[in-house]
Formats: sequence, structure tokens, C-alpha cells
Amino acid sequence: MKKITIVIPALNEEKGIGPVLREIPVAKLNDIGYKVEILVIDNDSDDNTPHIARKHGASVIIQPIRGYGNAYKAGFANATGDIIATGDADLTYPFCDLPKILKMMEKEDLDFVNTNRLKYINSKAMSKSHIFGNWMLTAVTKLLYSSPFKDSQSGMWIFKKSIWKQLKVKSSGMPFSQEIKIEAHIRGFKCAEVPIRYRARAGKEKLNTVRDGIKTVTHLFLKKFQLIAKKHAKKHKLIYLKAPRKAYEKSN
Repeated sequence: MKKITIVIPALNEEKGIGPVLREIPVAKLNDIGYKVEILVIDNDSDDNTPHIARKHGASVIIQPIRGYGNAYKAGFANATGDIIATGDADLTYPFCDLPKILKMMEKEDLDFVNTNRLKYINSKAMSKSHIFGNWMLTAVTKLLYSSPFKDSQSGMWIFKKSIWKQLKVKSSGMPFSQEIKIEAHIRGFKCAEVPIRYRARAGKEKLNTVRDGIKTVTHLFLKKFQLIAKKHAKKHKLIYLKAPRKAYEKSN
């Protein structure tokens, strides 16, 4: 039997974490051949989030260094499944869709599946400014990286654990979400995307549209610059290594 690890980062999500964990279709996942491991990565909450998560049967890993990316890195390091699935602890993502997504992954032999929140827009779940911001960031990502994804900021992904160590994901904060997709694409893994119905969150909103938007855009351009610089340096290193040999051949 295969195994799926569901990794859920959480920071003060006591209102949402219980319903989220109850929604995970463990029995249906078992029926299609998957054991289920659920990891809640508590990112230094000061409410009852970790207690509620344990009460619902999840394993809780404490990541005291705050940051969206830091939480996921801790979760992936502890995941023991063949497949990793992610999503937030605030009821926005439909974990009930996991069985059909896994069936698609197997049928098409996919390495990485992203979810698209923007096909079925719920005005109660996403403000007009958030919708515009997501479209803009997705457009920039497509322009810079030829990304195939229609939602570069979605926080629900399903992928083979075996590819994780090959992805050069550096971000410790919110840009982690776009970076893991960029890496899966540019490293040549077989990717796909499925639409989901994104829902209104439970609990208090934590995103700061302007601050997080600036950080995310900055990350997109900085990563692109670093990739170009690395490629340029590698090219010149190869030229340098070949030059002495050519000089030797001419002198003889």
C-alpha cells in the first residue's frame, strides 16, 4: 500500500484546524490504496491549535522559527509518504478532492500537481484586490519562467516526495508557494493543474496584501536574476576549463 503525507502549516488556527482535519477523506484514501499520515506544523502558535490538532489524531511538529516556507520545510523533512499533499489550516482548500487528484496523478504519471483557485472565483473567499494580485503575479511568473500554471500562488499542491530534494527552494516565507512551482517546472518534472473551489477562511486573515505582494514580486525577479547569473558563470567556467587545453594543443 502506498502512503500519502498531508502537511498542514498552522499559526493560530484554532477555529479552522479541527474542521480541516475532519474533512480529510482518510477512508476514501485508504480505499484507493493509500495509508494516510497527517502532519500539522505548528509555527509557534499561542492559541490551542496544536492541542486541537493532536485531539483530532494529527501528528504535531513544532517549528518555532516563523515563516510559511520554514513550516513547510520542517513538514517535508518529517514526511514519510510516497506522496505529499499540502493545504492551509483555515478551511480554504478542499482536501476532499485528494482522491480524484491522486487517481489523475497515477493515470497520467505526474510528478507535481498544482491547484487553480481562480477558475471558480468565490467573492467571499477572495477580495477583488487579492484576485487582481494573484492574476498579476501569475502573469509575471509566466513571463519570467514560461510557467504552465494559471495560479502561481495557490497553497495546495500534491507531488511525489522523491522530487523534493531535487527542487532548489530557498524561500522561508510566502514566496515558497510560487518557488516550489517554478522549481518543479524548470527542473523538467511532469506537472499539471486542476481547478478547485476555494472557500472563505475560518479565523483571522493573516496576509498583508501590499507587504506580501512586494516580497513576492521581489522574489520573482531576484530568483530569475540568480538563475541567469548561475548559468552565465557556468558557461564561462566551461570556457575557462577548455582554454588551457587548446593552448597546449597549439603549442605542440
